[in-house]
Amino acid sequence: MTNPASPPRTSNAPLPLRLADVAGEAALLAGGGAAILLQLAHPAVGRGVARHSDFTGRPLDRLFGTLDYVYTVAFGDEQMVAFVVRGVNRAHAPVHDRASTPGYNAFDPQLQLWVAATLYHAAMQVHDRLLGRLDAESAEAVYRDYAALGARLQMPVEHWPADRAEFERYWHEALAGLRATPESAAVVTSLLNPRTLPVPLRGAMPLIRLLSIGLLPASVRELHELPWGAREQARFDRTLALVRVAYRRMPRRLRHLPRDRALARVRRAMREQPAPRPARAG
Repeated sequence: MTNPASPPRTSNAPLPLRLADVAGEAALLAGGGAAILLQLAHPAVGRGVARHSDFTGRPLDRLFGTLDYVYTVAFGDEQMVAFVVRGVNRAHAPVHDRASTPGYNAFDPQLQLWVAATLYHAAMQVHDRLLGRLDAESAEAVYRDYAALGARLQMPVEHWPADRAEFERYWHEALAGLRATPESAAVVTSLLNPRTLPVPLRGAMPLIRLLSIGLLPASVRELHELPWGAREQARFDRTLALVRVAYRRMPRRLRHLPRDRALARVRRAMREQPAPRPARAG
């Protein structure tokens, strides 16, 4: 997708960054919890997750599934993308109930737009704070690329707001329509206080909770009744400052390790899938 309003590029001007240039940074995972909390604040998404996801029993499943999908869309070849899309569609197939209020359907393009928007918004919040703001042209190019997260599923690409200014309008209108429900509240509690995490991750939960809540808009923190005051904000700011310094000193191979492991998981799953049955003669 090109922007016809872009000025002509001189031969020595640097190319803008794209999704593949930024999405491999492990730092962006810090926004994962905030993205899920934003998704849960949408009444239909919250109800669908509450009824069809097992955060309490298998808290890492949604994380790995999301990582595999996002990294494959950003970095995988067409065969890999088709494979993960089939997997997401299979997982989404039973997630629907039009008779409830609100009704929900995981194939609903508007819900897929909201999910993709939360992933983009959370990732850019983290990128701005830990890696620095993108220049305007790169920010617009990365934004346009994020449309693929929904468009690879059932969301028509034209549903993705045309540019970042239009996205901001969509975002603020969407925030105004969010509301918490008893079902989503139970999932939020399970998400922020998991009982079945591996031991190494349990020690990281205070940090994960701090980042997940701190990256939320204030209105969504209030919806989920998540306490946040001057003390929490100061701790959040100090933590980000420390993480920013430490992360920039990490070797690139460690900064890209989650991406590489996710792509390896997808390739392994493709190798292990059953071979198609031969067609019967006659």
